Amino acid sequence: MNVKTKVAIIGAGPSGLLLGQLLHKAGIDNIIVERVSPDYVLGRIRAGILEQGFVDLVREAGVHERMDKEGHVHDGFDIAYYGKRYRIDLNKLTEGSTVMCYGQTEITRDLMEARSASGLNSYYESEKVELHNVESDSPQVTFIKDGQTITIDCDYIAGCDGFHGVSRQTIPADKRTEHERIYPFGWLGVLADVPPVSDELIYCKTERGFALASMRSSTRSRYYLQVPLTDKVEEWSDEAFWDELKKRLPEDSLKNLTTGPSIEKSIAPLRSFVCEPMQLGNLFLVGDAAHIVPPTGAKGLNLAASDVYTLNKLLQKRFNDNDLNAPLRYSEIALRRVWHGERFSWWMSNMLHDFDQTEVNGMDKATFDRFMQSELDFFLNHEEGQKVIARQYVGMPYEEIN
Repeated sequence: MNVKTKVAIIGAGPSGLLLGQLLHKAGIDNIIVERVSPDYVLGRIRAGILEQGFVDLVREAGVHERMDKEGHVHDGFDIAYYGKRYRIDLNKLTEGSTVMCYGQTEITRDLMEARSASGLNSYYESEKVELHNVESDSPQVTFIKDGQTITIDCDYIAGCDGFHGVSRQTIPADKRTEHERIYPFGWLGVLADVPPVSDELIYCKTERGFALASMRSSTRSRYYLQVPLTDKVEEWSDEAFWDELKKRLPEDSLKNLTTGPSIEKSIAPLRSFVCEPMQLGNLFLVGDAAHIVPPTGAKGLNLAASDVYTLNKLLQKRFNDNDLNAPLRYSEIALRRVWHGERFSWWMSNMLHDFDQTEVNGMDKATFDRFMQSELDFFLNHEEGQKVIARQYVGMPYEEIN
């Protein structure tokens, strides 16, 4: 079977769904192809801190009602530095910008429901997805659905299918450059239906390693511990997790800590990764298909959103303003913001984690620790330093598309 559309979107995560919704509102036909089921997509436990730009983009897409009702606006966050707490007042330091706590699963659910209500075409549980002729004016997507081979003829393909998806691998190795930094630790994360220890996030640097107290709602909490890459989830009972968390949280917050059974537990390795360029011909890489950041600083989902913003604007110029060259600018524009986010996430990770190595970033560990201590002392104890953290945490402005 052959079908035709203007934009084929590979992947039904939040970036693919958001792009599809924005294009639909602009009158641009699109089809989404996803290799797993909707329930599997919704089962992924991911980030929940949204930059102001992302929040505005969700509102532009018209899927903001539940987010505005149930999301929690955060005016700031805390960094606990060896037990001493410093508040980064985002609202004050950035002259009014904030972030919102609203889970990625909930955004995905809202976007799925909006797409279904609009009757837009989505193919879930698609097998053997392949991209063809991406450097031509007539790219195609082929896949098998319920035993039938389907071919999508399109003008453009948006690869929103993540780090392990088919989109980036379609670009020949000699036509892409990949930058990667693997960190020597992971994050052990626990999701639990207990009230959060604080109304805002607490990033903790301690002698025992990094910890993060986060939240998904007023009744659901997300906590993380820095652990060695050799650790296995099965080695961490709920009791062991809560005991270690108590040793890393600032003492004055422990009275507010409620523990309970975990509803999800996992260990995520940390990496910094960028693929350049983020396009080949009429194929565009979006979000994790092109870049990965360590979760320190909450930039992963937000960088995907800025990719969506850029691609949506350029495709609108192409189809609605007949600017045939507009899509050629995607990689150049998107990468400028991607590298800002990559650098900030790398910097936050270096600042707040313990590197249990004899050599870190090309220097001996003792020297590295002194450098990081000196730098963090400056950024936390001077308003100018806090402004730098706050400005990057709420997100750099989206670039105007002229």
